[in-house]
Amino acid sequence: MVTYKNDLARTGQNLTETVLTPSNVNVNTFGLLRVLPVDGKVDAQPLYLSQLSIGASAHDVAYVASEGDSVYAFDVNSGAILWHSVLLPAGETLSDDHGCDQVVPNIGITSTPVIDRTAGTIFVVAMSKDASGAYHQRLHALSLTSGAELANSPVDIAASYPNTSGTTSFAPGQYEERAALLLLNGTIYTSWTSHCDIGPYSGWIIAYSETTLAQSAVLNVAPNSNSGPAIWMAGGGPAADSSGNIYLLTANGAFETTLNAAGFPSGQDYGNSFLRITTTAGAPAVADYFTMWNEVSESSGDVDLGAGGGMLLPDLSDANGTTRQLIVGAGKDGNLYVVDRNQMGKFNSSSNQIWQELDGALPGGVWATPAYFNNTVYYGDVGGTLKAFPIAQALLATTPSSQSATSFGYPGSAPAISANGSSNAILWAHENASAAVLHAYDATNLANELYNSNQAANGRDQFGSPNKFITPTIADGKVLVGTTNGVGVFGLLN
Repeated sequence: MVTYKNDLARTGQNLTETVLTPSNVNVNTFGLLRVLPVDGKVDAQPLYLSQLSIGASAHDVAYVASEGDSVYAFDVNSGAILWHSVLLPAGETLSDDHGCDQVVPNIGITSTPVIDRTAGTIFVVAMSKDASGAYHQRLHALSLTSGAELANSPVDIAASYPNTSGTTSFAPGQYEERAALLLLNGTIYTSWTSHCDIGPYSGWIIAYSETTLAQSAVLNVAPNSNSGPAIWMAGGGPAADSSGNIYLLTANGAFETTLNAAGFPSGQDYGNSFLRITTTAGAPAVADYFTMWNEVSESSGDVDLGAGGGMLLPDLSDANGTTRQLIVGAGKDGNLYVVDRNQMGKFNSSSNQIWQELDGALPGGVWATPAYFNNTVYYGDVGGTLKAFPIAQALLATTPSSQSATSFGYPGSAPAISANGSSNAILWAHENASAAVLHAYDATNLANELYNSNQAANGRDQFGSPNKFITPTIADGKVLVGTTNGVGVFGLLN
């Protein structure tokens, strides 16, 4: 489990889980094994490597990043700390919250790191503040076996980009790295969001060579704006296809409804948009996009598309036998958008020219990322149930085939799937309630809840205070769930 939601499509699937099944995930045989304590909130999804040699032994390792600017490697079977690296330089402190309630009380490591097991490296972005009051964003490359900084690490993140006035520059204090890191073809992609809507800010994507940490590319998807869009995606990472295209959803912000001859916004500002970014012809560029017809009014009302993250679907055949390559996404307006990645639809002032749109399918709005398994898309909207939308002939059903009995408060839920190939599928979901709750459902029928961490007597499976934007990590019979001060490790009790 080396990246957010397990793969570059961001499906949340682990199809190699042979230990946990619908028959043994129940309150009698499954529960909390231990809590891995850390020095701050765990906003990043824990990552996992099996049978990694550290010293003279092989370990099943959980990698946990914290808002304390720390990265930990734990043996998930014993709970032992294998190493702990603090990425806060001498004389510096954690960043304050900038008067924004999104990440509090301080900001250290917020985004999910990414691992290259072959290279032996975990890549992490950490924020800090020096004695002069200047803020820093740094990209670190750490050894998977020791946590030591590798060659050329860390590097301070800085960038500039042309706009109609000359250039705009990246100001580290105005941003946080919320969206997960993307490792694609030897390049680390970072993408940046604001502190709430506190300007000035724009839409930065900044890339680095994974081998040298030299900056390799910069793209700004709102170069002429001082008020976004930013790139949030509820912690979800930009997705990528096999051709090297990157896909992401932007938040509310500037969009020029006056289009150029090619149908792109005249000022290159892409608020509330699905973007396809090409990386194969030198500098990355927006190759195609979709923006809803009412972008201006939605942006003015703080109705972000990019409050949720996108997910690529596998190739699907439509009713005519034509292969469709699709991306799904949803945000605050409660609509579920299905966009053809090869013909995204651009902007039309009177209607959305996309593959499919399910208006009001997610009535609470989405501040989360979806999951996919076996021709089904799973979503958890705010104040709503977890919902399963089956796919037939490359179209999502207009109503869910099943849904959970539980309704999930803010920010909804970002589910993940474990299965053994196409069998024994379980949907796992975190609930941000008065205490953190882990739920497990039969993925073929969400009305069938297999387990939740409130079921056991005497608080046996209580694992900490809740946190938002939490996706469980499932591997080798263990389920890892972040909290405000650690990671709960669940598994079979004997």
